[in-house]
Amino acid sequence: MYLNILTVIRCKAAVAWEPNKPLMIEEIEVAPPQANEVRIKIVASSLCRSDLYFLLEGKNGSNFPMVLGHEAAGIVESVGPGVTEFKQGDKVIPIFLPQCRECRFCKSPKTNLCCVRFLEFYQRKRGMPEPVSRLTCKGKKLTQFMRTSTFSEYTVVKQNAVAKIEPAAPLDKVCLLGCGISTGYGAAVNTAKVEPGSTCAVFGLGAVGLAAVMGCKAAGAKRIIAVDTNPDKFDKAKEFGATNFVNPKDHDKPISQVLSDMTNGGVDYSLECIGNVGVMRSALESCVKGWGVSVIVGFTNEHDLSARPIQLISGRTWTGSAFGGFKSKDGVQQMVKAYMDKKIKVDEFITHNLTLNEVNDAIELLKQGKR
Repeated sequence: MYLNILTVIRCKAAVAWEPNKPLMIEEIEVAPPQANEVRIKIVASSLCRSDLYFLLEGKNGSNFPMVLGHEAAGIVESVGPGVTEFKQGDKVIPIFLPQCRECRFCKSPKTNLCCVRFLEFYQRKRGMPEPVSRLTCKGKKLTQFMRTSTFSEYTVVKQNAVAKIEPAAPLDKVCLLGCGISTGYGAAVNTAKVEPGSTCAVFGLGAVGLAAVMGCKAAGAKRIIAVDTNPDKFDKAKEFGATNFVNPKDHDKPISQVLSDMTNGGVDYSLECIGNVGVMRSALESCVKGWGVSVIVGFTNEHDLSARPIQLISGRTWTGSAFGGFKSKDGVQQMVKAYMDKKIKVDEFITHNLTLNEVNDAIELLKQGKR
């Protein structure tokens, strides 16, 4: 009889020991996967602004030390008891948003959220401990950021937050589909439900914003207005389908008024892809009365939103989007297939290729807007 005995793996990871400090490349221990868990060899991981949001100030109760990273792709190294969906050697993408396929939310076509994440959030609010981490360094447990921690050569993830992808998919490209591209693209296609011939405005031209531009184009928008204070991003936005470009710094009146003047009363759809509550309101006010839809895509949890009731009573819709409205495991597979079928761009989002040892250089590039 063959007995598969899994052991602890020692590998390199970028550890955040405290807020707003450089990450340290350390040797860590990655425990074997337990029931319903998958241990993954990370081949490629990209850097998302959400990683910086939690690193720079320890936002939203971040527990240090931790290993950041949540956009990645890799190969299954081993599986724990009860795992039937995956086997050693499978190509996969870990996902920060689970899809258990069994809870009320997963069974509803009205949302892509899952009760698994709600339960974890509720437990933290009640002061209960974080879910057990499989990562350890120097005798200390490392918090697994978004339950993924992909700035490590190996990680362990629940099987309900892993998507199997086709064997031919290039891992150094499709890793971006684990968050940013899917989030922006889906916000336009799934959440806003952009219609053919419509006019859209996308606020913020980072990876999520560019993906939103791409989604608006795929949905058939006739006019896509890209809004950013960095004019260097406009050429890239044009590559993804933007037709007009507006820099708020070039105008002496509110950006919502600028867009209203450009579009005979406002855009049909607006997508805020920055995570700034002031810009969120501007995006709402940029929509046409009667039917305009504004989608909050950028993440922040530090400030309250405000708007005048008449702005909604007049017929606008204000909504939010998590992971682009995709049921996570299903959506990642759909996006990988779309990339392999050359229906979406992915390679064009990649600006630098760096090693794990250069992770702090990557963070500086992102801070400077040179992603």
